Amino acid sequence: MSFSSEVKEELSKLNIFGNDEILKSELFGYLLSANSSYANNNVEFITENEFNIERIYKILFKLKIDYDPDIKGKTFKAIVKKDDLDNLFENFNFSNDKDIVRGAFLGAGSVTEPNKRYHLEIIFKTAENAELIKKLCEMKDIKIKIMQNNEKTNLYLKDGEEISKFLAYIGANKSVINFEETRVFKDMKNNVNRRVNCETANLNKIVDASLEQVNDIKYIISKNKFEKLTPEMKAVAQARLEHPEESLKDLGKYLDEPIGKSGINYRLKKIHEFAEDLRKEEE
Repeated sequence: MSFSSEVKEELSKLNIFGNDEILKSELFGYLLSANSSYANNNVEFITENEFNIERIYKILFKLKIDYDPDIKGKTFKAIVKKDDLDNLFENFNFSNDKDIVRGAFLGAGSVTEPNKRYHLEIIFKTAENAELIKKLCEMKDIKIKIMQNNEKTNLYLKDGEEISKFLAYIGANKSVINFEETRVFKDMKNNVNRRVNCETANLNKIVDASLEQVNDIKYIISKNKFEKLTPEMKAVAQARLEHPEESLKDLGKYLDEPIGKSGINYRLKKIHEFAEDLRKEEE
């Protein structure tokens, strides 16, 4: 089962059936989503999620709204008379904001597997419906974004922390825990990978620099000019030939009189300049 289905299964088990106002609010959210449509004075809610359809059937039954169930393959429908819904929502208020948002998410929402990427979205047929849910989320400091996609409008989140806040807001507390556990592991893994990549890059730099230094020293030796170097430069050159894997910081400890990174770097720079001058003489 996908993480999105797990979230919807958890939400479908929330017991709100003792409060008609909450039931109406969640139903209202369902009807705002892209999976609700109007035709021939009927309202149809369509879904391929069995948890959704069972919940909406139960909500309609509790609210004493007649409905016709319809199943075709993996597609489930609940068909309701538009007049019945108009009467139901005649004096509707928006005080139960989280229940409306939960209904919208159950209606046409999804969230990706947290171990892959962070993405939650809800699809609406009208920008007006999307703006309403966006406003309700922003009242709870959930920074949800809106995007027009062909004839539909999407609300979406791509930040892990914001997705956690959203799931907690609509009541998916168990899913929040699962999401956060995966998010923490994923972030730790990413941090380790970044550190390894950084250390690998630094190691590659050390290796590249060492190869260049060794080549300079060997070139000087091949031209019988090694004795032209100062004693200090000779000592560093000999240490580099014997320890090509060491960093500048560690190379200094192999000298009779150890010196620091800056001293090693200065002498190797002078060796490189000496080698370059020899190369120019050959041109």
